[in-house]
Amino acid sequence: MVEIILLIIFYILGTILFLVSLKKAPRKDWLLIYFITAYFAVFLGNLLVDYHLLKYPVTIFKHLKGSVLFEFLLFPVICVYYYQTTYHSHISGVILQAVVYSGGLTLVEFFLEKYTNLIKYLQWEWYFTWISVFIFMIVVRSIMGLLNNKT
Repeated sequence: MVEIILLIIFYILGTILFLVSLKKAPRKDWLLIYFITAYFAVFLGNLLVDYHLLKYPVTIFKHLKGSVLFEFLLFPVICVYYYQTTYHSHISGVILQAVVYSGGLTLVEFFLEKYTNLIKYLQWEWYFTWISVFIFMIVVRSIMGLLNNKT
């Protein structure tokens, strides 16, 4: 029951953060970040479940393999905020913030794995999450940087 309450809280929080993230321009960039992140997060998340690296015992959508809430809402929204906060940053700021954002996400996931039934590591470790989220954020940020420098 605690897990379902947490999922509802995360859903509400993610929805509010998504709506707030779209309040300032350039909205097309924020939406592009959101959709790029969601697309690849779902693909990669399903691979992790298919290869039995982790599982999501409690979920709202039983017929989907991955964590729909994380892959479709929370992670893309966090990537939007990451991009917004690094929009005018130099490379050192981009990297430092990627370290902080991935660290925060990894910390939350670590505690959820340890104390709830929302995620269970099978052949996975917390540092795999940190590394993959860090690389993912840097790659998406780099793609957007390339797109915005085009004339």
